[in-house]
Amino acid sequence: MQEQAPGALHAQDAQGKQETQRISRPRRISVLDGQDLKKAIIAGATWLEERRESINALNVFPVPDGDTGSNMSATMQAAIRGIIDSQEKAAGVIAARIAHDALLGARGNSGVILSQVLRGLAQGLEKKQTFTSLDLANALMEASRLASRAVIKPVEGTILTVVRDCAEAALASAQRGDDLVTLMHEVVTAARQSVARTPELLPLLKQAGVVDAGGQGLCVILEGIWHALRGEGREARSSSSAAAPAEATPRRGRVNVEEEEYGYEVVFLLRGEHLDVERIRQTIIDMGGVSTVVAGDEKLLKVHTHTQWPGKILDYGVSLGSLLDINIENLQEQSLAYAAESRAEQARAEGWGQDTLAGDKASAPSAPIATVAVVSGPGFEKVYRGLGVSAIVPGGQTMNPSIEELLAAVNSVEAEQVIVLPNNSNVILSAQQIPRLTSKQVEVIPTETLPQGIAALMGFNYSADLATNAQSMSAAARRIQTAEITTAVRAVQIDGLRVREGDIIGLINGNLAVAGSSLDGVINDLLQRMHVEHYELLTIYYGEGTSETHAQETAARIKQTYSHLEVEVVDGGQPYYTYIFSVE
Repeated sequence: MQEQAPGALHAQDAQGKQETQRISRPRRISVLDGQDLKKAIIAGATWLEERRESINALNVFPVPDGDTGSNMSATMQAAIRGIIDSQEKAAGVIAARIAHDALLGARGNSGVILSQVLRGLAQGLEKKQTFTSLDLANALMEASRLASRAVIKPVEGTILTVVRDCAEAALASAQRGDDLVTLMHEVVTAARQSVARTPELLPLLKQAGVVDAGGQGLCVILEGIWHALRGEGREARSSSSAAAPAEATPRRGRVNVEEEEYGYEVVFLLRGEHLDVERIRQTIIDMGGVSTVVAGDEKLLKVHTHTQWPGKILDYGVSLGSLLDINIENLQEQSLAYAAESRAEQARAEGWGQDTLAGDKASAPSAPIATVAVVSGPGFEKVYRGLGVSAIVPGGQTMNPSIEELLAAVNSVEAEQVIVLPNNSNVILSAQQIPRLTSKQVEVIPTETLPQGIAALMGFNYSADLATNAQSMSAAARRIQTAEITTAVRAVQIDGLRVREGDIIGLINGNLAVAGSSLDGVINDLLQRMHVEHYELLTIYYGEGTSETHAQETAARIKQTYSHLEVEVVDGGQPYYTYIFSVE
């Protein structure tokens, strides 16, 4: 059987008879080039985007933060954005560009691990014009090694297990002399089997009745690649339509040359009621917005677009609700100084005042050490600014910032030494990539909650050096216990705790602890499980949809039971979580 030469995925067969034969019998490909790799990776990204929500649903805890599919899809969309129009034929060059852009666009733990898989692929194909089955197998082995190295404590039954099983299957296939299509079939088979085994390797998955979401996401990408090699992949979207998925926020900091004609990049948060995501997105596009992304829910949206008329977009946003965290950048100049000036001017026009600006350098004009924090909720933002944070990156549950957004914030502050507070367990791994991407000296405090970040900031000492501050801030964060109260998005039973969809649930330090139909009952159970009798201060942060009156009433009831406690009530404004408690 005739084997196809490099460029097999995009070659045109002029003879109908040969085309019929190719369709009717299995395809064999012995060598692929950069264009073939490009189309295969784009197919994988498309396959993943189409199945994003089903992967999001594979969430162990029934909390409204199932975003593995969204994070992996955003990472893949970032990975392909720079190659869609590329005519480069060298596989190594295409792979390197994919890996670079995937790292910058990576979101959440799953996105960072996926970026390391792509980085391993790039290292395995480095300097290669074309690649064979054995080349690909060796590259997948390198991908598995780098992915495992990215995680401090690798756990079996996760995406790490799946990528290792795939790499081993690829190597065995290549050593048998299989062609690339057969090899990818073996890889996909191994991926499916590995994903199916994840509940047996990770008991928490078995209790929740789900497979590992990250592993399933990787399996879907590989399926898309396999179908592309079989000649069944869908045509790649053009650069004008290859926007990030709805939940993704486009990359910040570096702008592609082809985007420069669009004038200004406009980014803001829109808070309102009954916001229609699709209608708002289409309206902005109709107003001339390019690369438009609108993400969020009916109460809080993040808007990104490129436009020649930023004022028109902002006026439209104001007509729908209130605007927060407005950021306008000149795409030609890409000047951070100009961007800061634009934010300040817009803030003054809205009557916000200088103290509301994230990253306002006037707040700490000559601090030798800057602090960058990931924060969700306008109330929490005010608290962080009041504590002197140098820059804020909007994000948190369901809105994990990309590595590039974190990197841009670090590079925007004047100080050469920076402390980063991720404030979310799914952002820590992204933050930990920053030190090797900047010339600045960066310390990451592994804060998992917003209250931990507040405690860390309160432990910051302007007269101490970076290492001392990192140590003291980490210790301060560890002294905080955090409880979160939200509504279950699905039914589940974990560790003997039965949860029904719609139940009020409480988590302690990220672990599901309490469920019930009564908010007051869940609060009481949470406080008992936290052993608040051993603490002195309880802070209640009330979120979206919760009134200050109810929060004060809750505080009064708690004070009656625990008279020794000092109880504070703060408007956090956080989405999804009715209350966040912290005790110290």
